[in-house]
Amino acid sequence: MMPRLLVTSLLVLGLAACGSTSDPAQTSTPPSSDLSSVKKDDKLAALVPPEIASAGKLRVGSNIQNPPNNFYDQDGKTPMGSEVDLIKAIAAKLGLKAEHSDMAFSSLITSLETKRVDVTMAAMNDTAERQQKIDFVDYFTSGITIMVQKGNPQGVKGPDDLCGKGVAVNLGSSQEQFAKEQSQKCQAQGKPEVQLSVTDSDTGNQNQLRTGRVAAILNDLPTAVYVAKTAGDGSYFEVVQLPPINGGPYGIGVNKENAKLSEAIKGALQSLIDDGTYDRILTTWDIKQGAIAKAAINGK
Repeated sequence: MMPRLLVTSLLVLGLAACGSTSDPAQTSTPPSSDLSSVKKDDKLAALVPPEIASAGKLRVGSNIQNPPNNFYDQDGKTPMGSEVDLIKAIAAKLGLKAEHSDMAFSSLITSLETKRVDVTMAAMNDTAERQQKIDFVDYFTSGITIMVQKGNPQGVKGPDDLCGKGVAVNLGSSQEQFAKEQSQKCQAQGKPEVQLSVTDSDTGNQNQLRTGRVAAILNDLPTAVYVAKTAGDGSYFEVVQLPPINGGPYGIGVNKENAKLSEAIKGALQSLIDDGTYDRILTTWDIKQGAIAKAAINGK
C-alpha cells in the first residue's frame, strides 16, 4: 500500500477530478449494505469485556476521508463505506452498536493505546512494526491494481501487458516502485520498458488516461475501484480483474490488553464470512478482489 498521506491526497484529488474537466464527471449515489439480517451471537458477545458490553457500543477510531472504505454521506455527518458497514455488522454480532470517532490517521494507534477508542478501522495495514504496539484482526487484502480506460482498448490484463505502454503513478508511492521493477522485468525479457509518467496529481493522471496519453494508472485497490465506479458515473474507467499486486492485509486494531475483544471480533468476522454477509458488503462496494476466506489475528 502506498504511504497513507499519498492515499488521502490521491482520494481527495481523485474526487475533485470528477468535476475539473470540460466534461464533468457525475458521482453515483453511494450504495449501502443491508445489515438487517445480522443478529447477536450470544457466545461471541460473552467474550466482550464487561465495560464495553455494559456501554452497549463499540467505539471505533477512524480517519473518515478514504472512500470507498470510509467517508461521509452527503449530510457531511454520517459515516459510510465498506469498512463502516463491516464494523457495524461485527458490532451487531456482538450485541453492540458501532460509534465512530473521526481523527488524524497518525493518532489512531495512540488513541487505542490510551483507550480513547476500543478499536481502529481505517484502511490500516497490519504490519510487523505496528504489531509491536497493537493487535490486528485482519479483514481485507489490499494492494496495487491496474485502472484502464472503459472497455480496456489496449487489452491490459496484467503487469506484463504494461511493457512498452504508458503508465501513470503518483510520486513516491509503492506503485511507482512497482512500475520501475516491472519495467526492469520487461527489459530483462527483451521487451520495451514501461513508459512511466510520475506525477503528484491524481487529477492529472486521470486526465492522461482519459485522453489516451497513458494506457493505465496504478493505484490502491479500493481507491481504483471507487474512482472507476464514480468518475463519469462509471463511464470513464474500469479496473483490471486480477488479485491485488503485492497485497497485504488491512486490520482492525485492538489494544493488546484486550485479547478477548480481539477473539470476539475475529469470531464475529468469521461468522459474517460464513453466512455471506461479508461477501454482500464487499459486493455492494465492488471490492470483492480483496476478500479473505478466514479471519486472523496478526496474520495467524
